[in-house]
Amino acid sequence: MITKDVEISPPAAPAPVADEPPQRPGKRKRAWDEAPRWQIYLPLGIYLVFTLIPFYWILLFALRKPGSTSLVPWPMTFEHFEKVWTERSFGTYFENSVYVGVATLLMTTLVALAGGYALARFDFKIKRAFMLALLCSQFVPGALLLVPLFQIFAELQMINSLVSVIIAETVFQLPLSMILISGFIRNVPYSLEEAAWVDGCNRFTAFRVVVLPLLRPGLIAVGSFAFVHSWNHFLFALMFLSNQDKQTIPVGLNSLMSADSVDLGALAAGGIIAAVPVVIVFAFIQKWLITGFSAGAVKG
Repeated sequence: MITKDVEISPPAAPAPVADEPPQRPGKRKRAWDEAPRWQIYLPLGIYLVFTLIPFYWILLFALRKPGSTSLVPWPMTFEHFEKVWTERSFGTYFENSVYVGVATLLMTTLVALAGGYALARFDFKIKRAFMLALLCSQFVPGALLLVPLFQIFAELQMINSLVSVIIAETVFQLPLSMILISGFIRNVPYSLEEAAWVDGCNRFTAFRVVVLPLLRPGLIAVGSFAFVHSWNHFLFALMFLSNQDKQTIPVGLNSLMSADSVDLGALAAGGIIAAVPVVIVFAFIQKWLITGFSAGAVKG
């Protein structure tokens, strides 16, 4: 049988396919992209109007001339600021408020730091009851503390002294400050302190070297609120201070209003003097304040 070799040709290579341009993934729409812009900007604009108009109104009364009814403070004058600073003793009120605010900040931060460390690192029998008492103390208004505190300070002959206001403000701020700082300390790993003990540090040195630098945002947050509260608080200064040279800015603002008339220009200038230090403080500590609240909101 004769066979013929059949040449089998290899299969033809497929024709090259032109490179297709890569498809770009579609942009995912976010929730605020789906809503019309006016639904976002309109509420924000209304909020800004209601927020900024009172500030502009204060600036208007503080900077325009006495007796003027113009809606634009031009030409500007600083007569009201000079009047309240010299004639109404706002320079003295300002110094007293700074003294009370800084002292309250330091005392509240130091005592709350020690108490917060004890709550975060030690276990004792009445710990839960103590924490519950601290939380319940926040429901007690400051007005209820006026009578007992006044009697205590009267027995100690501390009435009409700035020290009495500082102690009262510190006592009022301590419960919340201790709770916040204890939360900040719990977020610091306990192993860091143990490693410092192994290296030869005692408890205080380990806390000062390892833990305290990590608590800086939390301490700034707690201290700033203690300062602002003592700066703006009215009742304690009104009840415990009687001499004019011992009064603080909130009491000084109240003295600008009488039953017969109110000097709106002087009152507006005094309000600006009272608000500027707080705005400056928050402008400088804004980054640390946000970091401190973020650290306290996340459980480590």
